[in-house]
Formats: sequence, structure tokens, C-alpha cells
Amino acid sequence: MEAIFRVDGNDVVTSPFAAGPWDPSMQHGSPPAALVVWAAERIATPVPMRIARATVDLMRPVPVAPLRIESEVLREGRKIQLCAVRLLAEGVVVVAATVLKIKVQAQELPAEAAIEPIELSGPDRSRVEPADFSSSPFVSGMSLRAARGRFGSPGPGAIWYRVDRPIVEGAALSQAMRAMAAADFCNGTSAVLDFREWTFLNADLTVNFAREPVGDWILLDAESWIGPDGAGLAMARLGDERGYFGRAIQSLVIDKR
Repeated sequence: MEAIFRVDGNDVVTSPFAAGPWDPSMQHGSPPAALVVWAAERIATPVPMRIARATVDLMRPVPVAPLRIESEVLREGRKIQLCAVRLLAEGVVVVAATVLKIKVQAQELPAEAAIEPIELSGPDRSRVEPADFSSSPFVSGMSLRAARGRFGSPGPGAIWYRVDRPIVEGAALSQAMRAMAAADFCNGTSAVLDFREWTFLNADLTVNFAREPVGDWILLDAESWIGPDGAGLAMARLGDERGYFGRAIQSLVIDKR
């Protein structure tokens, strides 16, 4: 499958498969979120580290157009690295992100530190959710399996996501990139409002990792809260075949169509 992005140095060519459901000229939130993590993972660290948190602020709609990547280290420490990644379109910042990495060091933990297991059905035993529910070209490169609820249906939901399309041409899809691409589906996994009558775009995405995920499938066990004044939250516990590993949260902008 054709990759979403082709990166040459700091310059990025974007394919039409990045487009989301709201506007064919604008990207789905997942591709730029995954691209931010790809760029952050390429910033060298003094000791082995992994991503513990990524916060992506969508400053403006991200166009399906050429982009430029800027990155810098904000803080370099013995145990953490905080870096900033920005995506620009025609010289304007459209995505501003910070990524926190923490030193990898094996620990022998007591039994009470274990994270609770997932009691929902795994992806092999969950209902296939056809990608034709969305007009988004990006979604055509995803596989979905619903363990509870349906995508876009009212109420909390739990859906497994797998990224099938390469994100960056010639680059392997890291586990953190898989998680970021899935996490941007929080608002659709746990829709409260009718998509035909309302829009509930996310203005940001934050993902925290207790550990690095494993495997191809990422679970979003999600719910949304809608406030009375134009704002809302979509939240999810993130899981994989071993159990829960993180949390995601989106700030939602609510509008009547």
C-alpha cells in the first residue's frame, strides 16, 4: 500500500490517503500524530529511552499538502528527554507537539503493581467493523474489530484498531506510532452525539504510556463527556494483547451542523 508520507530531510510529501472525514483537503488527526512520534523517535538520546507521553496540539487544520518538520530538545537529562516537534504548512505551524521520553531500566516490581488485565474479547474474537462507515481515505488503511459497541454509535465503546497502511515511506511503524494513530479515534469510538447532526472534532491529543505496547492491534476502551457550552472530552484506556498500557484524552470542539 502507498505510504501516507514521504520524508526527505525535513520536507514531507503528503499522499491523498491522509485525508479525514470532515474535509477531503484536510488530514485525519492520526497521520500527523504518528508523524510527530516518528520525528521524536529520531532524536538521539544519551541513554536508551522510550516515549512516555506525547501531546499533540492541532493549531490549525492540517492540509493534505507538503509539510516541513522542525524539532528540538527542550530538556536533556540523565533520565528524561523532553523534545518539541512542529509541523508547518507554507511556513505556518499547523501542529505543535511535545514528547517526553524516559530512561529504560528494568525493574522487579511487586505483584500489587500489576495493571488489571483486559476482560473484553480480543481482536480475533471481536466483530469486524467495516471501514466503509467513513468517507475518510485514511480509514481505508485501517482494520477495526468491535469488542463492545459500534464505531460512531452512541455510548462508550471498545474497539481494536490496526494500522495497515505504512505511515512513512521506507520506515517501520513503531509501537508508539501505532498507539498514536489508534488513539485519535477516541471521539468516534465513544460518540455521544449523532454524527449526522453534530461535529465533535478534537483540538488536541495526549497519550500517556505506562509501558510500550506490543503487537499490531491497539484497543481503545473509550467514553466521551459533552459539556453544555461547546466543549467536551473523549477518553480511552489503551490496551494490547497483554493488557492495558496507557491512556488517551482529546479535547473536543462541539458544533451543530
